Amino acid sequence: METPSVEPVSESSRKTLMQRCVYTCVYLFERIMPDPFVIVILLTAVTALCAFFLAPHGTPSVILTGWYKGIVGIFTFAFQMVLILVTGYALANANVVQTGLRRVALLASGPGSAVAIVFAVGAGATFLNWGFGLVVGAMMAKEVAKRVRVDFAWLVAASYTSWVLWAFTGMSSSIALSIASPGSPLNLIEKQIHSVVPLSQTVFASWILLPGLLATVLLPALFMLIRAAPGDVIAADPQALAEQDAHSDGGVKRKSIAGRLEGSRICAMVFVVAGVAYLAQEWSQHGVSLDINTVIFIFLLTGLALHGSARAYVDAISKAARVTGPMLLQYPFYGGIMGIMSATGLAQVASSAFIHFASGHTLPFWSYIGSLFITLLIPSGGGHWAVQGPFTIPAAVQLGASLPGTAMGIATGELAASLLQPFWAIPVVAIAGVGVQRVIGFTFVSFLACGSFFGLVYLVLVPLLH
Repeated sequence: METPSVEPVSESSRKTLMQRCVYTCVYLFERIMPDPFVIVILLTAVTALCAFFLAPHGTPSVILTGWYKGIVGIFTFAFQMVLILVTGYALANANVVQTGLRRVALLASGPGSAVAIVFAVGAGATFLNWGFGLVVGAMMAKEVAKRVRVDFAWLVAASYTSWVLWAFTGMSSSIALSIASPGSPLNLIEKQIHSVVPLSQTVFASWILLPGLLATVLLPALFMLIRAAPGDVIAADPQALAEQDAHSDGGVKRKSIAGRLEGSRICAMVFVVAGVAYLAQEWSQHGVSLDINTVIFIFLLTGLALHGSARAYVDAISKAARVTGPMLLQYPFYGGIMGIMSATGLAQVASSAFIHFASGHTLPFWSYIGSLFITLLIPSGGGHWAVQGPFTIPAAVQLGASLPGTAMGIATGELAASLLQPFWAIPVVAIAGVGVQRVIGFTFVSFLACGSFFGLVYLVLVPLLH
């Protein structure tokens, strides 16, 4: 008599306790988590109900007005964020970058080296610019998955975790750039104390860099513990990935004056040279400074220079547009949530709940905790800062708390909660071609680890340094 299910039982018996717990999380997320667009609709309804019952001005009229103003008010910022992603995607698609990623991927020989490489490359690229890192990390995962048999969603989750770790505390952090930019509408610290907080006190400070570097080393080890058991691995199809990455030449090259202009390096470099000349002029007169618009401009110039022609760059931008559609659709709805919270006073209610029992030493920690919850409703760094900052920074001034610590506590709370909020994972899974639910099943574990680790940093380390 045959005994058919011997192999599955054997594989199940080889699972560690950690693997069983993680597989349960992945299983549940794949079955209960709806599409991210459905999530933002449900969050809007929940926010409106909370505003109606809890906020001081939660009347239906104020809720509807705040919702509409929030939707239209975020258009400019949403376009800026999409441009960061699009220009980062185009830069990552340049031949020189693609060649570099393929060469680095050759170093991967097993699950350990695969996750270490994806994590290191993603973290390094994200520290420079979150849009660039988001794309590079996903592309690195695809290149490695072509060569090493691992669970693809697990590898993409590692890439996304490395991005989350540095996106809100790296050089393109919306909050850090806002409080470092004189005259910025979102420089809430300057409005309180009439001075800015330079990047040397935030993203380049030891209390940010050292915990971040430690987490960069420890998280790949955590991912090795939670990797899928042999029987649960869903590996990528290398041939399908190669077909996805097949480059198009942007259409038939026209043999005409127009065609020569489209493919001309000289034509493209005129724009690049003009852009570099402007930055040199501006920085020589006013000093080097970075804000959102400057970062976008630099990536636009760099991408165009590396692609070498208008035709090649337009082709890269067209590819980028395909993965930004879902995110672009959701931004107005999150703006609506932000509008409801601001107009009705719900944001003040949420923030004040933490401020009432905080001290000068503990306010950065409670800002971090409050940020974890607010991020689920407002995943955008700039929008989040506009909601939580106006109530937290005055409290920091009143209590004598560390202003850089309080501001970066908000940024770091957004960091950890983004491992549960699927908004920023949308372009990653679109680039990689994998289901967001399975990816979030793995990042749930990294959320627990990052959330606890950085909670200790803001509870213990930051008060000692400030």
